[in-house]
Amino acid sequence: MDFLYSAFTTFSIQMIEILTSSSTKDLEGIIALQKQNLRTDLSPEEIKEQGFVTVSHSLDDLEKMHQHEPNVIAKDGNQVVAYILGMTEQSKNDVPRLVEMYESFDHIEYKGKSVANYQYIVVGQVCVDKNYRGQGLFDRCYEAYRAYFNKNYEFAITEIASINLRSMKAHERIGFKTIYSYTDASDTEWNVVIWDWI
Repeated sequence: MDFLYSAFTTFSIQMIEILTSSSTKDLEGIIALQKQNLRTDLSPEEIKEQGFVTVSHSLDDLEKMHQHEPNVIAKDGNQVVAYILGMTEQSKNDVPRLVEMYESFDHIEYKGKSVANYQYIVVGQVCVDKNYRGQGLFDRCYEAYRAYFNKNYEFAITEIASINLRSMKAHERIGFKTIYSYTDASDTEWNVVIWDWI
């Protein structure tokens, strides 16, 4: 039985389509997957072994962000099974809780100048359905992300909580490097990481 399940999962992965979000249904699929992986709803064991997402977005949040740039999604049929959110600086005015993160970039230097002086895309969040993990989908989605955004942006930047070891290791593996770390008011340590495309 385990062999049959494994074979089916591998076949299913090969049928996955990676594309940019283009409809309300795509955004609703992102929210559904996000809700399954929120840190507040996971056990300590799941957080340690599987990673988590921190921010819960509303459909309105995603629609506002989508007006500036789409997201990269992976779909198995009609189901969104992975996503990487694409956020621009314009999004900080649409989603108030992002203001602090964007303003922090003004005070971080990269290669001798402020991050704010570069053209960058923010990885708003990344998530892979737990049933599709460990099969290269994370890497494939990031390849698509880079191919789509590197024409207009010099690098991708995001923040990852130090406690989110799975996410830190996965991002380092594909080329993200930590350029700054800080601890927020809730005593959570965050790493600002960049994937340089220049």
